[in-house]
Formats: sequence, structure tokens, C-alpha cells
Amino acid sequence: MQLAHAGRKASTYRPWDGDGAVPEGSGGWTDVVAPSAIPFAPNYVQPQALTPEGIQSVVEAFVAAARRARAAGFRVIEIHAAHGYLLSEFLSPLANRRTDGYGGSLENRMRLLIEVVRAVRGAWPESAPLFVRISATDWEEGGWTLDDSVALARRLKDSGVDLVDCSSGGNVPPTRIPVGPGYQTPFAERIRREANILTGAVGMITAPVQADHIIRTGQADVAIMAREFLRDPYWPLRAARDLGYPVPWPVQYLRAAPHGAKARVAAKS
Repeated sequence: MQLAHAGRKASTYRPWDGDGAVPEGSGGWTDVVAPSAIPFAPNYVQPQALTPEGIQSVVEAFVAAARRARAAGFRVIEIHAAHGYLLSEFLSPLANRRTDGYGGSLENRMRLLIEVVRAVRGAWPESAPLFVRISATDWEEGGWTLDDSVALARRLKDSGVDLVDCSSGGNVPPTRIPVGPGYQTPFAERIRREANILTGAVGMITAPVQADHIIRTGQADVAIMAREFLRDPYWPLRAARDLGYPVPWPVQYLRAAPHGAKARVAAKS
């Protein structure tokens, strides 16, 4: 279960329904919050800068969400601190212009995320993994950098995080990103090496051999995919076939299974 706060990107249309702020008459709202009163884009809501009390309420809300996730039976949670949503906004100097203890220096800009992580870790079982998704770079001059992400990952590890999910971008529009197969994998590799923490690689990982190569060569500990599973819900079965790994098949699907998989099921029964 991924836990997130939209920050200054709140009260906007779903991507397939349009762009920008939803009018109040159509269900939008105006009390959108952010680290600073800077809208994401001209057609987004003008946010209010969070007060110290508001910041504390955000921490408490993440803890409450973690407890609900646990009660619902989830065994892994990921705190979303990427893509220009609230926690990512606090990290980036492009969105965070605060002059109090939550703005300015790198240490101050990391403060809210670290507080959220520690509070959630205290409410989440030690035996249950806690992930954090970050944007490893803003891809913009003067923004959040990969060096910052390495420093953050070290703090996250010390705070009880088990894995850093390494994505990028999302804090300012428009941004030129050199998109291509595995283009974000080097972020996971460097953070893994220099912060000594497990990492997940994401972004245009589509082929089984590509995912396998990322793991085998130590670039990341997990290859995380989303869109490829939307395109092909049976991707794991195809990957197992292509890479020669045995996996259990649901009995309802055995008519389509390779002969070896059928034999293994028959032997077990």
C-alpha cells in the first residue's frame, strides 16, 4: 500500500479527465497546502503554506493511514516522497522556500520526511517492510540532486526504511527528461552503493532479460514495474518462461501451462 499526500497537486483532474484545478462547483477545493505558497503551474490551485500545526497533522495522518493499512492486511507500505507531491515538495528547493526549520538547508528540507518515516516506523511492525519512493533528481538546475538523494537515503536507512524506490522528476513543469529504457536505473545503483541500502529501479523496464540484468549486476535489489503489468497482466509467467525459472501455476490455468509446469503440479498432488 502506497501512502501519499498530494500537496500543491491536489484538487486537480484525473489525468484522463483533463488538466489543472477542478472548480469548486465540480468538487474541487481551495484549501490546498504546500511547503510554500507557490502553485505547481498557472492552472493549478494557489496553495497555502503549511503552518507548524499543519505539519504535525500531516505526520499524524501518515501514521493513521499506516495503521489502517495494517488493519486491512497489507504487509508492505511505501511512503510516497516523489513526483512533486507534498513530501517531495518539502525536499526540493524549487518548491520549498520556507525560512523556518523545514526550509533552507538540506537538513531542514529533509526534516518532514524523516519525521513521517520515524513516526510511521513506530506504528508499523518491525517485521513488515517500509519503502520510501523518492525523485532522485528534479532534472532542473537549482533543484533536488542525486547527491541530495544519497544523503537522504543514508538518513532514511538510519530511520528504519528498508528500501528506497528510485524514480525522478515531477516538481516543476515542464522538465526535459532523457527518457529511455532503464534511464533511472543509475540512480538506484549509486544510492544502493553509497548509502548501503536496498533500492528499487523503476522506469521503462519492460523485458524480462532487462529486469534480470539489473538484479544480476547489482544495479538494484528490485525491478519495480507498473505500466508493463497494465499492458501484460501475465508478465511474470512470461518472464519465468523466458528466463527458465519454475513458478507455480493456478490450477485453472494449467491447460495453458508448459508441460513441465503441469508435471510439477501433478507430482505435488
